[in-house]
Amino acid sequence: MIVAFSLSPVSTSDDGSVTEAVAEAVRVVRESGLPCETNAMFTNIEGEWDEVMAVVKQAVDVVAASSPRVGLVLKADIRPGHTGQLTAKVERVESALRDRG
Repeated sequence: MIVAFSLSPVSTSDDGSVTEAVAEAVRVVRESGLPCETNAMFTNIEGEWDEVMAVVKQAVDVVAASSPRVGLVLKADIRPGHTGQLTAKVERVESALRDRG
């Protein structure tokens, strides 16, 4: 399965920045060892249900440690028996674009 998720901590800093809290969440994901990528809006992670959801929970917990409130947006592509789709899905679209030239 692939999960795309985004955490929105409430800032408690004077400048309103949530960068450090989000960075800690991304660190949790990257240290999980599961295939992942981070973009401007979401962090994507691929693996089995229990392992992916455990990482999402750990990421929420680390943000909650420094924020009184955390918003979570999560979208999942649940496709049993398929792995490597984090990159394969993008490669199929890029191939289709090249084929149309």
